[in-house]
Formats: sequence, structure tokens, C-alpha cells
Amino acid sequence: MDFIDCVKHAINGIGGLPLLIRKGYLGTEESLVIYPLPGSAATREYMDGAKDINLNYEIAMKSKDEKKLEGALWLISDYLDNLRDITSTDNSFTFNKLTITSKPFINNYDNQGWLVFLLNFTANITTKEEL
Repeated sequence: MDFIDCVKHAINGIGGLPLLIRKGYLGTEESLVIYPLPGSAATREYMDGAKDINLNYEIAMKSKDEKKLEGALWLISDYLDNLRDITSTDNSFTFNKLTITSKPFINNYDNQGWLVFLLNFTANITTKEEL
């Protein structure tokens, strides 16, 4: 299933982002990432094998520039809040809706001046039966 890749591609199309988002976890330098969170689950199953699934994700950004962090994550939050469609490139899912579950917030500040801001969301999609 290519859902996270489709979201990553959509976010990278936002004008004005200071960094491109990538899948994975924060590195030692300035970075912007997306990764799954625990708690994703099927909410409905259909007779043809398709399932409605809630998927939990987190977007994290690390920088020493608080304004850059805040601006980027609010830009992404506003974009996702208004997102009405994501199209699967491999036809593995149908997008239903996306809900921001936690607006951008500061998660960490270390003694070297690195800040980490987070943004959480849940996406509801319908997956196709795998053959």
C-alpha cells in the first residue's frame, strides 16, 4: 500500500516549505519526516475483502530555527486540514478523510539548541483486498 508515499508526495508539493519531507525518523541534523504511529486499526470490513482502516501518523521537524519549525508545521497542518483527496498510485486504497488529531506543538528542546515540533493526524482509507 502506497498511502504514506502519496501523503509525502502531496506535502512536498506545498510551496514555501523549507525542507522536503521524507519517510523515517529525525536525524542528527535539520530534518522533516513522516512516520506511522501505533494504534492504527480496521474499523469496518466488507464482504469483498475491502477494509476501512484508521491510520495514525506523525510529522516531526527538527531545527534550531523556531520560526521555521512553527511556520512549516502550520503550513502542513493547514494543507492537511483542507485535503479532500489523495489518489493511490498503485490502486491499493481509496481515500476517505483525514483528521488532524494534534495541531503543531513543541516536543523537545535540547541543550544544543535543537527544537522538535510535532503534528499528528489520522487518515481513514479503504483498502482493496490483496490477491
